[in-house]
Amino acid sequence: MEEHARYGGVVPELASRRHVEQLIPVFRQALAEATCTWADIDAIAVTNRPGLLGALLVGTSAAKALGMALKKPVIPVHHIEAHLYANWLAPTLASPNSGAGGADYPSVALVVSGGHTDLFHLRGHGDYVLLGRTRDDAAGEAFDKCARLMGLGYPGGPAVQEAAERGNPKAMTFPRALLPGTHEFSFSGLKTSVRYALQGENLPPIADIAASFQEAVVDVLSKKTIAAANELGVERILLAGGVSANTRLRAVMQQRCDKAGLSLFYPPVALCTDNAAMIACAGYWYLQNGRTTTLDFETRASEPLAVVRV
Repeated sequence: MEEHARYGGVVPELASRRHVEQLIPVFRQALAEATCTWADIDAIAVTNRPGLLGALLVGTSAAKALGMALKKPVIPVHHIEAHLYANWLAPTLASPNSGAGGADYPSVALVVSGGHTDLFHLRGHGDYVLLGRTRDDAAGEAFDKCARLMGLGYPGGPAVQEAAERGNPKAMTFPRALLPGTHEFSFSGLKTSVRYALQGENLPPIADIAASFQEAVVDVLSKKTIAAANELGVERILLAGGVSANTRLRAVMQQRCDKAGLSLFYPPVALCTDNAAMIACAGYWYLQNGRTTTLDFETRASEPLAVVRV
């Protein structure tokens, strides 16, 4: 993170080189901490889509090489699908309306990160319907860009959250693009509104602006997610992705789910951002359901997880 912070975001070439440098040491450390050997491994799961192509190629090349050497199946995993599966690793039960069974199907899932704001209807393992996505900036991207405008640094999500904790979320009224009649999102107008607000005179403290901006994002995400669950008659809501670590999003979503009688689940903070455990969890379910493939699978920078409902 420190390498990329000076540039205000991830630099693909630097990320790829860092992957090459760290892969083998990380493999060794993981096996040592788990007190395992390569012989104990049943399969290898790897992210092959979507993401930064250079970094993905490093990972998939290593996974394929290991698979050939160890004669183990290699399972390509969709990045967004893996975020969903983080809820099956160690779900945090957020709502008193939820039973003891943990995350399950059917559910409505909100995946929010720097590159994605997607709303899904989860009907079973591998059975997802994309209800809507952002038409422009993802929520995490809006956090990063507005944090830069406010001079809060990178990564923007944690920086805005920290500033917002000292601010008044009602200090400024920023727009909410609810896009009636759809399950889609839009945050470009909010980003523009923040930029113009910062050009004004007699500004409130940056903490107030950060809190007001964060409240606008959280308000839209929570309202549209709960509306989708109510429309589908689904009683479970799952959060996933880096922005699902935001404490205000969790708190507001919990309050509104409790009021609506819905169950809310989200992973521990450590499993919200990109991590190998969620890839392994998705790979486990792939393996259990016989979803294996040959080693000639492709690596793709972009690929949607599901098709839009018609």
